[in-house]
Amino acid sequence: MPEFTFASEPEGFDKHIQLSIRGYPDLLADILKFSEYFIEDETVVVDIGCSTGKLLKLMQKQNLSHAPHCIYKGIELEKNFSPHLVDEDNLQFYRQDIRDFDWSMTSEYCSFITSIFTLQFIPIRDRKSIIDRIYNALSVGGAFVFAEKILSPNPQIEEMMTFCYYDWKKQHFSEKEILEKESKLRHMMKLITLEQIKTMLKESGFTNIQQFWQNFNFVGCISIKSHG
Repeated sequence: MPEFTFASEPEGFDKHIQLSIRGYPDLLADILKFSEYFIEDETVVVDIGCSTGKLLKLMQKQNLSHAPHCIYKGIELEKNFSPHLVDEDNLQFYRQDIRDFDWSMTSEYCSFITSIFTLQFIPIRDRKSIIDRIYNALSVGGAFVFAEKILSPNPQIEEMMTFCYYDWKKQHFSEKEILEKESKLRHMMKLITLEQIKTMLKESGFTNIQQFWQNFNFVGCISIKSHG
């Protein structure tokens, strides 16, 4: 079975994720509005797992009037997204694993960092060190916004969430397509509970953590760095 890649979806990644996650446009809209509160001029914004760069470009446009000299950096490992990732003024892309990214170029100057359904594909053993680096890179008052698919702590609720999600997804995909995708993602996606994620964040130094969005077992949270 060939390795699964979101970049190969026939309808295009941005359309595919919108059809795959109920309420995804609302999640992006919330993130864009939040960005207005944190992005400052002459700081750095980082999007981890930027895929086609859509969110990064939207954030740049959203904040251009008050932060014209902000630098936007997108990190994406999937090589098939490369045609979409063309550097522009104040917009830079890094085609590499986030575990190898040199945060020293952004240290203490990051006002806003995003990771939208990316950490769930990174081995659990490596996630804490990545969150540590995110925390250290953020300036005081900066924010880390992430979205993840999670496991429910209760098995009954987990089953309900899973099958209600599949029922919704059948509006856009056949049962065969849903099953095949789940099979391909089985060894790639390492899910944990929201409480486990929050524990990692707290251990890294984040004290202000707020969930702001959820649809089935997909959640969005914002964490603010309140002290150095």
